[in-house]
Amino acid sequence: MLRWIALVLILILVGLQLKLWSGSGGMREVDALRVSVKKQTDDNAKLQQRNQAVGADVLDLKHGDQAVEARARTELGLIKPGEVFYQVVEQPAHAGSALPPPATSAGSP
Repeated sequence: MLRWIALVLILILVGLQLKLWSGSGGMREVDALRVSVKKQTDDNAKLQQRNQAVGADVLDLKHGDQAVEARARTELGLIKPGEVFYQVVEQPAHAGSALPPPATSAGSP
């Protein structure tokens, strides 16, 4: 009789372990949820930083003419009357150049 009780208890223990490790709400699901929460926390922190930067921009635009002027200059290309606008355009380094490559000699006498 004692053997049957021990066998039943061992089977219950094995069943509970299986449910713990592989069943619904088990360790796999808990680990997946932890990873998901960590990712969401990181995303929230990034979005919070972005929101703070946007909030600071809004305050600058509401309370300062310098911010409005700087934004108009950079985003819209506006200039004040009497100013001269210069635009410097650089050619990319990888673009083909007008000069041919230098000639190399394979041994001159």
